[in-house]
Amino acid sequence: MIDIPNYKTLTITHIVCDYNGTIATDGSVHSTIKALFEKLSQNYKIHVITADTFGSVHKELENYPVIIKVLNSNNHTQEKADYITSLGASESVAIGNGNNDAAMLKEASIGIVLLGDEGCSSSILISADLICKSIENALELFLYPKRLIATLRR
Repeated sequence: MIDIPNYKTLTITHIVCDYNGTIATDGSVHSTIKALFEKLSQNYKIHVITADTFGSVHKELENYPVIIKVLNSNNHTQEKADYITSLGASESVAIGNGNNDAAMLKEASIGIVLLGDEGCSSSILISADLICKSIENALELFLYPKRLIATLRR
């Protein structure tokens, strides 16, 4: 449990990450992700949600402590939001950078947008609770939760 003064008390079970633009670039997972996922998986269930544009998600995340959700509808924005709802939105964090991540971030208890190498869509900014410059910074918030408190308290 993370109590953020004058904001909310978080009980996070799930961390849901978009794939491309979030934990991967051009279909390849960032080299720092495995160690972070291994640490985080001791306290959280880690999910990766993707349309798998490059067809690489299963190979790239083989032997990672994650649940992979490959999107299969024609409305990825809604499918991502529905996935957060199915997990329990109040217990979920969502991290992404694209237009189709906006509803997922808004639905989650904490939505984090990345302004990384790929940039981020302008529409997602109003859906997020936080903006981070890298996936490493975003994930480390849940290893060092006082950072969340420092940023979100009112």
